[in-house]
Amino acid sequence: MDPATPINCAHATKVGVRNFVLLFVGCVLFHAAGTWSLPLIDRDEPRFAEASREMLERGDYVVPYLNNQYRFDKPPLIYWLQSTSYRVFGESDFAARFPSVIAAAFTAVLLLAWGRRIGGERVGWWAAIMFTICLQTFIHARAAVADMWLVLFMTAAHWGGYELLRDRLGGAGAVQETPTPQRRWWWLFYLSLAFAFLTKGPIGWTPLLALCVMRFVLPRKLSGLNRRFLFVTGLLFMLSLVAVWGIPALVRTQGEFFNIGIGKHVVARSVVAMEGHGSRTIGGWVLALPFYFLLVFVTFFPWSIKLPWLARKLWRNRDPLDNYLIAGAAVIFLIFTLVKTKLPHYTLPAFPLLALLLARALSRQPNAERFVRRTAIVLGTIGLLVALSTPLLARYSPSLQLMRLARADLQPEMEFAGLHYKEPSLVWYFRKHVHGYMADVDYDRVGPFMQQAGPRFVVLPTASIPRAFPAVPPEWKSYSTRGFNPANGKWVELTLLLKAE
Repeated sequence: MDPATPINCAHATKVGVRNFVLLFVGCVLFHAAGTWSLPLIDRDEPRFAEASREMLERGDYVVPYLNNQYRFDKPPLIYWLQSTSYRVFGESDFAARFPSVIAAAFTAVLLLAWGRRIGGERVGWWAAIMFTICLQTFIHARAAVADMWLVLFMTAAHWGGYELLRDRLGGAGAVQETPTPQRRWWWLFYLSLAFAFLTKGPIGWTPLLALCVMRFVLPRKLSGLNRRFLFVTGLLFMLSLVAVWGIPALVRTQGEFFNIGIGKHVVARSVVAMEGHGSRTIGGWVLALPFYFLLVFVTFFPWSIKLPWLARKLWRNRDPLDNYLIAGAAVIFLIFTLVKTKLPHYTLPAFPLLALLLARALSRQPNAERFVRRTAIVLGTIGLLVALSTPLLARYSPSLQLMRLARADLQPEMEFAGLHYKEPSLVWYFRKHVHGYMADVDYDRVGPFMQQAGPRFVVLPTASIPRAFPAVPPEWKSYSTRGFNPANGKWVELTLLLKAE
């Protein structure tokens, strides 16, 4: 053996680790830029952020609450992560978003590692760059929501599935079939599926559906799947992990967590357009079927400009590995194409697979490196400039501005209410300084609420004051602001009326 070989191997390992660390740190810095100054955007971000704070306050890590009410929208993993972030950084907009930053960085590292195994260093780096610098990742890596962790775990599951089939699918350095596939990939596959469910529910199990599609497309190459995946054992293991949280949650809520979390937020979203996201008619649903196939040219920008070229290339010539990546992405697009409720980010878990497909195809093209490098530099620079300009947006957040105006007069024991403006950002920003929860009032109840003993305040549209309070007591303090409500896309003028005693 060449005496230099061990040294070269050690050097290669050192360089590989250094590359992973540099990529991770670079992605964290890129995605974290501006998150400390951008207000949480109604409605999803403050809902997640506040539920995580209440979880930390209560010390209850089984059942999430929002504004002192059950929150069954999502499983608990994102709340665990955000509450941990609060312990480290304190309760802030940055701390609420930091878990998404970390998940996006880890996903890029996974793509570098996976890409290196299927196509070499270039494919790994290009896939990581393409995923990191695309519009939808740019948005959701900075958002205080659960989606980026779903992307991470689904990507890990797809990678684990590939490795269990590696000798059948090919790729750079493909190994010959062995009687006993490496068990570490089995653990990665099923652990990732379990954590994907704990992030956003059953949609995290789509890698299993992708395997079914692959079994149909390549029946001979993928015979004997059960010998590799040990489905019964794996599914029992996965479900047992979910049950550690799920059974106590179901018992404590008398089954409501399942009825609402699955019945409403999974089944109902599939058959009915919820919260105005999608069409409620059959005709509208049919017209919306191409929605994600058209929207991907925006959400996967700038790399989406190469998708027509990629589609033509794969139509003419593709290998089993291409089929595996296509199946994983296609299942995600197909599911959300059929689901009636539609939001632009639903297909984000397919983007790592699209990045790998495109990186593999481009790696074989002359002059592709120049395109990838220039595009990444230009769009990455623009992204950083946009991210660092977010302090300009703080002045347009009505909830944040009202909190800042009234900050000196807020007292920990205060109660507060919202009239015709009940966005969760009010709860998030004001509960940093008061211990109560936001009451839900209408015109008939707002007067009695403010007349109760003790300090309290109400937030309402400025135009509603004459009807709600024909004569505002002179001892009450008043703060007004104008801002933009992204939840309904309208400008609002709000007033906070505060009774100090």
